[in-house]
Amino acid sequence: MLLLMIIKRLQNQTTFQDKVPHIALLGSGGGQRAMVGLLGSLVQLDKAGLLDCILYLSGVSGSTWCMASLYQEPDWSTKLDTVKNKIIERISGPGVSWGDAMAKLKNYYYGKDLFSLTDVWAVLVVTAFVKEIDEHKISEQQDQHNKDPFPIYTMIDKQCKQQRDGDPWFEISPHEAGYSLTGAFVDTSSFGSQFDNGLKKKQQDEIDMLYLQALCGSALADGQEIRNILWKRIKDFFGHSILRIETGMFEEIGKDPNSPPVDKCYQVLMELADMNLSVLNGKDPSEIDKSIRTKLKDLAGGKRQLVFPVQKLNLADKEAAQLYMKQYTMDVCNYLNSWFSFWPFDVCFSICKCMALWLWGRKYDFLHNMADKAVPDALLESETRDYIDAGLLLNSPYLSVLRKERNIDLIISLDFSEGDPFMTVRESAETCNKLKIPFPEVNIPNEDAKKPKDFYVFKGKNAPTVMHIPLFNLGNCGDEIETWWKKYSTFQGAYSPGMIADLMEVAGKNISNNREKLLEQIGAAVGLKKSRH
Repeated sequence: MLLLMIIKRLQNQTTFQDKVPHIALLGSGGGQRAMVGLLGSLVQLDKAGLLDCILYLSGVSGSTWCMASLYQEPDWSTKLDTVKNKIIERISGPGVSWGDAMAKLKNYYYGKDLFSLTDVWAVLVVTAFVKEIDEHKISEQQDQHNKDPFPIYTMIDKQCKQQRDGDPWFEISPHEAGYSLTGAFVDTSSFGSQFDNGLKKKQQDEIDMLYLQALCGSALADGQEIRNILWKRIKDFFGHSILRIETGMFEEIGKDPNSPPVDKCYQVLMELADMNLSVLNGKDPSEIDKSIRTKLKDLAGGKRQLVFPVQKLNLADKEAAQLYMKQYTMDVCNYLNSWFSFWPFDVCFSICKCMALWLWGRKYDFLHNMADKAVPDALLESETRDYIDAGLLLNSPYLSVLRKERNIDLIISLDFSEGDPFMTVRESAETCNKLKIPFPEVNIPNEDAKKPKDFYVFKGKNAPTVMHIPLFNLGNCGDEIETWWKKYSTFQGAYSPGMIADLMEVAGKNISNNREKLLEQIGAAVGLKKSRH
């Protein structure tokens, strides 16, 4: 405890930055597994008296869902047991009602210029795990967490990732949003607003915490094979809409006695989803196509028909088939929009178009038309940028905490990733080497890949020390590592209360079993900091 008292005394001094080590705690991606695993780890860090040592808390994907829940409560780290119980009670309880979800989707659709699948993901998927619609804004937290670690939510710029040009690493905190390595930032409250040459042209509402969790936790946004799952979810969404017409949710419908029958529009939308699914699965969609064309012709009273050409698809050429369905989907939606340009059909058409374009996380580019040689040209030329889950590039937020200004001395990496338990730390080492960012050399015995230990330390000259902790390991699972991974696979429904309790316990053991090792490395960092100053 003497070491912790020294650190706290240094933190209370005005010049503590030069004396106390800067420690960053990283939570990787991993869906609800990461959300619950991070919470269990933080609880044990608190019990071990180590939470006060953490200067930064940064997350990717599912870990940001935990962070968003914690930071609802000012100075949460001073009352973590109470906050933890509230979070567990919520995520163990009932989900968001259909009416509330639809109202939120309507708000997203009409409340801003740019709509994407991230809005749909927030309402239909994220709410299924976090069990709430959090409409707070992160900028509201600026003065609420003086006793908590500074939160850093991370994502990546999709265009930078695909084109391998510019700085893909993007972060959002209560104060600023921007590119971690380039150092180009905007006030968080202005992220999403339209800028030209540094001047705000059009104000957009600040994103809320539900949308931020979807922006950070949209790992499906880059997987072509996952379109299959998403089309099924969207088809279910269209189906739910039909079942709830009588609730008054569609009160706008029927006001015009001359409006065409809404059931035909729903049928076409359902069949459009089916046609996309057929093509994705290599099945001949010609019968569905024929049915869609017949219904559209009936809607027009025989006076119009879908002009998109009938074509025998070569399903073996997946790229050509995908391009065909992209244009086909757009044309059908534009055709229907001439009759059904009101809620909720307008959002249904937009969802289908976003699926066709695979459009996620689109926001105005706050760097548009600026002249700054320090910023990559790609970031200055485009009017909009697309932001997606950082886990699609690197499933742990090393690059954001390694911003030069943060002077990180020690990193505690909590890895909840499925698959290779060392991929994140290895890839971080490789990336930092290419970017000439100080990072220790990472060497791991081959036999540890399948049976990892519960604690690894990597050190290097003039580089931060990295402590890496895989979630399931020999220390907390024994010979049952595979069993635990099967139980907590990434893509499954919301956990039961029992699953939450078990995962909290096993994740917490990674901290409680290694308290002395953590203290040893923190002590070493304190000594090194003192010797440098």
